Parts: sequence; C-alpha cells; structure tokens
Amino acid sequence: MKLKQLECLLGHLQQFSNPKVELEQYPTGPHIASRLLYTAENSFDDISNKVVADFGCGCGTLGAAAALLGAEQVIGIDIDSQSLGIASMNAENLELDIDFVQCDISNLGWRGQIVDTVVMNPPFGTRKKGADIDFLFVALKVASEAVYSLHKTSTRDLRFDVPQLYKFHKKKEVDIAVDLWRFVPKRSRGENS
Repeated sequence: MKLKQLECLLGHLQQFSNPKVELEQYPTGPHIASRLLYTAENSFDDISNKVVADFGCGCGTLGAAAALLGAEQVIGIDIDSQSLGIASMNAENLELDIDFVQCDISNLGWRGQIVDTVVMNPPFGTRKKGADIDFLFVALKVASEAVYSLHKTSTRDLRFDVPQLYKFHKKKEVDIAVDLWRFVPKRSRGENS
C-alpha cells in the first residue's frame, strides 16, 4: 500500500468526541500515524506478517494502519471503554480484524515477549509525570522485535497536531514537537543473535 493511500484511509476514522484530559487523550492524526507505520514496515519490516500491539490505542488509528499494512494479528489495548468502542467501530468500517482489550497498561498480565512489535502514542506525561515511561517499560518487556513510540520534545521537526479539545486550550490547534523512537528490546535469554 502506498503512503498516501494509507493516510487517506486513516483520515476517515472517527476520533474522540469527548476526550478525557486525565488520560491525555489526543487523536493520532492520519499524517503522523501513516508515516510511523509506513516507516516501521518499509524501513524495518516490523509490521507485515507480525503480531502488533497498539498500546493506549485510543480510537485505533495506529492499529488500523498496522492491519492495513498486513499485520498477521493486531491487538489494541486501552483503559477507556469509550475509546475502545470507537476503535472497534473504526476497525469494522474498514473491515479489519483487530482484537481489543480493556486494560490499564501497567496491569497488563502478559509474560514474556509475546508480540513482535508494539506501536504507541502514549500519554506525554504532562498530567501524570512518567506516564510515557510506564508505557515504554511494559512495551519493552512484551515486544520481541521493536517498539515504536511518540514522545514529546522541543528540539525536533516532527510535529503532532493537537486540536482544541479541552477548556484550558486557548488556541484552535497547536503543533506539538514529537520524536518517533524505535526501540529494539533485548532478546530473551537463551536466544541466539
């Protein structure tokens, strides 16, 4: 699938109607989501024929992109039932087979490296300091190949569009500088290479 086609398909997904500030819910836009997953697939072969988990999946944009790029299985995980409802509807509208799990990432009971790749746009940690690191800590435990994660920064050129969603937002839209990080977890003991 071409990048523009992927971005176009993601652009039709429903997003939060009532985002929860305490969960730092912001929609992952089609522009950044398509580039994140396209890079993961075309530069590193981390998506097609892989088991991909979308941590803090929200409305399911990253998981949908993984499924559209040929992931063998996609699992979307979020603590918020309303987000999972939107994500499920988005998957159904695109005729994608995605499994959804309602769970706090810190209470995820997975043991060992049971997915190939984790993709995530975690909370940036502006409401709960270290929330992004909590997500990363769990992701590195369960991914065998790679973890892709967006993190807030002020020194890079990658931009994340944040629309005016909450009462404390003064502007219609703000670009937040983010970095896309690719982490490669340590292999389990006993594995070669």
